[in-house]
Parts: sequence; C-alpha cells; structure tokens
Amino acid sequence: MKPLFAAMLVGSVLLGGCSAFHGKPGPQAPDAPELAPTPSPAGLADAGGVPIEKVPFRIGVSSATVERMARQQGCSGGKGAGLITEPGPAEVYRMQCDNGKVFMARCELRQCKQM
Repeated sequence: MKPLFAAMLVGSVLLGGCSAFHGKPGPQAPDAPELAPTPSPAGLADAGGVPIEKVPFRIGVSSATVERMARQQGCSGGKGAGLITEPGPAEVYRMQCDNGKVFMARCELRQCKQM
C-alpha cells in the first residue's frame, strides 16, 4: 500500500509542477526582424531572367563544424559558414572560399556531410 501511495504522491507533484507552466503568458518580447532574402543591389538576374536574391549571413549551431570540414578540403576565408535554411533538425550551410569556390554541407541533428 505504501509504494502505491508514494507513486501517487510523486505523480501528483509532477503533474502539479507541469501545470505551473500553462498559466497566462507574461509580456512578450518584440519579434526579431525577419531575415528575408533581399534583391541583389545591382539588379542582377540569372539566365532565365529571374532576379538573384542575396541571403543574409546567419550563424547556425553547426557553423564551426562546417568551417572545420571546409578547411580540411582546402577552403578558407570569408565570413565563415553561414546558415542558408531555417534553423531546425536539418540545416544547409554555405561557405565562400578564398579561391572562389563554394563549400556546402548539410547537417542533420548536428551530423554534417559535405554536399
């Protein structure tokens, strides 16, 4: 009987603690500015006439890993590895090399592979 009572007591404490997080939300912080692609300043277009958009540089959780992978392939320089997809379980990074080449990697749950 005592183990059943102890289990019920622990369960009620855990459930009661969880309900503390479902109250009214506090004051919300202002939304961060959205980082949407912007048109190229020179008005460049690709061969099909579609405007080329510049993606803003963003650092992701695997940027350092991708930069290390790029250095192993002889790519260095620039700002480093920038996140070009939305943050999440699967992310794509891009790094501009000094020699003009581009190094790209896909990271899934922080496990990165060269593209």
